[in-house]
Amino acid sequence: MDDFGFWDLIWTIIVIYALFAVIMMMVSIVADLFRDRALSGWAKAGWLLLLVVFPLVGILIYIIARHKGMAERALAQQQAAKAEFDGYVKDVAGSGGPAQEIAAAKQLLDSGAISQDEFAALKAKALS
Repeated sequence: MDDFGFWDLIWTIIVIYALFAVIMMMVSIVADLFRDRALSGWAKAGWLLLLVVFPLVGILIYIIARHKGMAERALAQQQAAKAEFDGYVKDVAGSGGPAQEIAAAKQLLDSGAISQDEFAALKAKALS
């Protein structure tokens, strides 16, 4: 019976780690392929065929040939997601409109935190 020794365990861990890294690179590249609107359908099919038939060579060629555009598309997607999230937060936590802003300014005026001139300026700003 063959024993599964310490070095066999280490080698298995290294192989699993490498396999996971290759799979993550493939997912990233395939996502980038479909994110790129400038690339034709035939070119996308060609890249996918290369990645399936020769995975390691295909990954290296793709990263060497298209690394700059890959980073730009990822940045554009992150910026679009951030803008969408910021818009959502503004909608949810919105000021409630001019009436609420004027009411808040009136409370500040009544408490003595602001002067009548500051209240008038805040009211004009809310109504504009």
